[in-house]
Amino acid sequence: MYLKKIVWAIAIIGVLIGGFFAYTIYSAIFNPNTAFDSDKVTLYIPSDSEPAYIKSVMDTLLTDPEAFMSLAKRKGYLSNIKAGKFSLTKDMNNNDIVNRLRSGNEPVRVSFNNQESIAKLAGRIATQIEADSIDLVKQLSALDFYKNNNIPEAGILGMYLPNSYEFYWNTSAEQFQERMLKEYQKFWSGDRKEKAEQLGMSPHEVSTLASVVHKESAKVDERPRIAGVYLNRLKQGIALQADPTVIFAIKKHTGNYDTIVKRVLYRDLEIDSPYNTYKYAGLPPGPITMPDISAIDGVLNPEKHDYLFFVADVSNFGYHKFAKTLRQHNENKKQYIAWLRKQKIKR
Repeated sequence: MYLKKIVWAIAIIGVLIGGFFAYTIYSAIFNPNTAFDSDKVTLYIPSDSEPAYIKSVMDTLLTDPEAFMSLAKRKGYLSNIKAGKFSLTKDMNNNDIVNRLRSGNEPVRVSFNNQESIAKLAGRIATQIEADSIDLVKQLSALDFYKNNNIPEAGILGMYLPNSYEFYWNTSAEQFQERMLKEYQKFWSGDRKEKAEQLGMSPHEVSTLASVVHKESAKVDERPRIAGVYLNRLKQGIALQADPTVIFAIKKHTGNYDTIVKRVLYRDLEIDSPYNTYKYAGLPPGPITMPDISAIDGVLNPEKHDYLFFVADVSNFGYHKFAKTLRQHNENKKQYIAWLRKQKIKR
């Protein structure tokens, strides 16, 4: 009888101990373990991160980071840490957190506007993905890549179409460049390719002219008309005489793309650069900025007219006055010059 009680006591103790360990394990896996008050936190895990880095991050986010690390090790996460952007929500348990970090890499929106140099593009992109600006400049400046993909050296800027794209944060410089090439190739297919051929122009030439159109007007609805002016001048063998190309020539010559030029002076027209369309006929060697898609489509769908000149319209800022003759243009230009003098804009 006494022995039976001992056996039962041992059994009960065993059950209690087993239950305690089961509860402890269950708690470590399935009980909430977040220490932040917000509904969600976002963390960025760099490539080649070590367990110590994960521990340092979790120390600030979890109530019991040791329990998380123990489970993460058992589930094999610490030996195969994933890089990327991840979101943790309030009251997640350790199991959910490990699973999220293993397979919950979230995409990010990467946007860039009209950059005038690869260095500026690299700086813009480096703030949005893991690749740093040094790696981006090196990769995006590698001429062999463009040569192997039939992109003219002077047309490098035109391969990068300003827009918003979806990437993973842990995208490398090489992966970014490859993706931009695919976007460029996809863009220049179908109707756009056919329209460029109808104009007798290559995608590179269209992008080059579009960059000038883009710089001439920020008004999307006016760009097809401006494109029509330049196409008329090209057809008639008249120099483009586009001020933005002169400004770009100045920036390229000095290497300072932050230079601000509000007024092109007569002495500027003498700068000896193939980008100076007052001095050299035809298109400049390549884009003077990364043109908006609206500017490219403006060139591909130009307004049909007989205009050969245009100048800023001081009575409707942002737009321009167009002329078919030099005489009419000079009359329009007088109003613009008078306005510049009144505003005391000398440079």
